[in-house]
Amino acid sequence: MKTITEYKNKKVLVLGLAKSGFSAAKLLHDLGALVTVNDGKPFEDNPEAQDLLALGVKVVTGSHPIELLDEDFSLMVKNPGIPYTQPLVQKALEKKIPILTEVELAYQISEAPIIGITGTNGKTTTTTMIERVLNTGLSKGTARLSGNIGFPASSVAQEVTSDDCLVMELSSFQLMGTQTFHPTIAVITNLYEAHLDYHGSREEYVAAKWNIQKNMTNEDHLVLNWNQTEVQALAKTTKATVVPFSTKEKVEGAYLFEGQLYFKEEAILPVDQLGVPGKHNVENALAAIAVGKLWGIDNQAIAKALSVFTGVPHRTQYVDKIEEVVFFNDSKATNILATEMALGGFDHERLILLAGGLDRGNGFDELVPSLEGIKAIVLFGETKHKLEDAAKKAGIPTIKLTENVETAVPIAFELSEKGDTILLSPANASWDQYPNFEVRGDRYMAAVAALKK
Repeated sequence: MKTITEYKNKKVLVLGLAKSGFSAAKLLHDLGALVTVNDGKPFEDNPEAQDLLALGVKVVTGSHPIELLDEDFSLMVKNPGIPYTQPLVQKALEKKIPILTEVELAYQISEAPIIGITGTNGKTTTTTMIERVLNTGLSKGTARLSGNIGFPASSVAQEVTSDDCLVMELSSFQLMGTQTFHPTIAVITNLYEAHLDYHGSREEYVAAKWNIQKNMTNEDHLVLNWNQTEVQALAKTTKATVVPFSTKEKVEGAYLFEGQLYFKEEAILPVDQLGVPGKHNVENALAAIAVGKLWGIDNQAIAKALSVFTGVPHRTQYVDKIEEVVFFNDSKATNILATEMALGGFDHERLILLAGGLDRGNGFDELVPSLEGIKAIVLFGETKHKLEDAAKKAGIPTIKLTENVETAVPIAFELSEKGDTILLSPANASWDQYPNFEVRGDRYMAAVAALKK
C-alpha cells in the first residue's frame, strides 16, 4: 500500500463501526492518526470496539454524545449508512469538519487502479461479472472485489499491488463521502428513484451517484447505460471518455444486436449463452464486456467468463433442476422494479412465481403488466392479499396463498410440469418474516433441496 503521512497525529473521529468502520479505524491508527471511535452498540456486545481498544484506540460506545465534537477533530469518517441528519454529523457539518467514507481512504492508499461500479440496480451482479471477466483473461495480477459488495475497500486496498485492480461496488451513501476518489474506469448500471428517505430528493440521489466521475479526466472511461435518456443527458457534463452500452441500439461501445452481444462491431457471444437469465442481466453483461475490452481482455476470455457465470446469491441465482423443473432465487428483489426486471427474462407461459413479504405502503397495480401471461403464482407474507388482487387483474389462472417461502416451494412444485421454471422474486422486503433477504433466499433454497428427499 502507499505510505501516506497526511493523517499522522491528526485527530480523527470514526462514526459507526461494522466492517467498514472497523477497517477504517484500524487503518487510520496504523497511519498514525489519533483515532476516536464512536458506535451505538454497547461495548460488551461490540467485538470490533473491543479489538480496537486493545490496539490503543479510544472507544466510545452505547450512545452518540454530541460533546465528542468539543475535541478539535480534523476529520470524521462516517459509516455510509448513517444519514447526514444524524446529530453528530450535523454538528460536524456546522463545525466544517470534513466528512469522508472509507472508500476515500482506500483510494488514497491503493497502489492498484480502481474500477468503480454504481447504479440503482445490478451493482453487485455487474461488479461480480467484471471481476470474473478480468480474472479469466488477466495475464498478470488479480482483480479484487471490494466496497459495498462485502469486502471493506480500505482493507482490500492494503493488500493489492500495482499489477492488480480493485473492482469496487459503490453505493450512493459511500460516494457522498468522497473528495479525491478517482477510478480509472467507472460504471453506472442505471438510475432509478431510490433511497429518498436518505437523500431527500431524486436530484440529490442522482448527484451522489454522479460523484463517481467528478475527478475523472478524458484519459479515464465512464461506462453508461445508453437506454436511459437521463444518463445520456448527464454524459454531456463529464470530462471522462464515455463508453455507452445499450440493448436498444448500436452504440460506440457494447450493444445487443440480432441475438449477439457486441463491442464496437466485434461479436463477443450470443445472448442465449449468458449464464444468467433476464433482460437486466443482458445490460449487466454489456457493462462487463465494455470494461473487459477497455482493460484489454480478449473476446474468448470474456465470453467464457460470462457463459459460466450463474449469478450472485439471491440475485436471479440458478438453484437447481428437479424433474426437469428449474428453480431460480431472486430474493434480493425487495421492490416492484426489481421483480419487473427479473420477470422480463423468463417465458411467462412456463413460469411459476413466488412473491410476497412486507411492502412500503405501496400497491401493486404497476406490477400487473409484468405479471400478465404467467402460468401460476404462489403468494405469502403480509402482502399476499394485495398481490392476489394484482394477480387477478393480470389474469393469472392459478393463484395460491400460503404462509411463507418454505411452504410456497412444495405448492409451486406440485403445480409445475416438465420444462417449467419456479422463480422466487418477492417484490417486497423480507422483514415481516425474515431478518433479511439473504435468510429468505437461504430458506427458499433449503426448501428446494428438501424436494429431493
